[in-house]
Amino acid sequence: MREERLRTMAGLRGAAAPSLSAWRGRSGRRYVVGVHDLAALELDEVDEAVVIAVRRDEAGIAEAVSITAAGRGPRERLHRNWLARARQKGATEMHVHRLAESEAERRAVVADLALEPEQANA
Repeated sequence: MREERLRTMAGLRGAAAPSLSAWRGRSGRRYVVGVHDLAALELDEVDEAVVIAVRRDEAGIAEAVSITAAGRGPRERLHRNWLARARQKGATEMHVHRLAESEAERRAVVADLALEPEQANA
């Protein structure tokens, strides 16, 4: 799994550049994500999404430290303990993929992006 930075609309007059990136899974599929600063992320706003906790090295290379699927239900919501563990692992960004429509699709994306079994819903 690796991040593939996307071109933005930064050069377009009057348009704010969206914070977008993409991750390529083991299957070769590409998943577009919105990039959010960990400190600014509101947990209540994250539902029905795949969330990747990311830290960057000095060269700006992204490394996923944890991946989970969040849903609308209380058991599926993004939990504060998951977020706290991601922070302990050095995460400073959350990459949110919102295009997986069902719980099964979100689980499949997590499985495709997971480097190790414990990363899935870690």
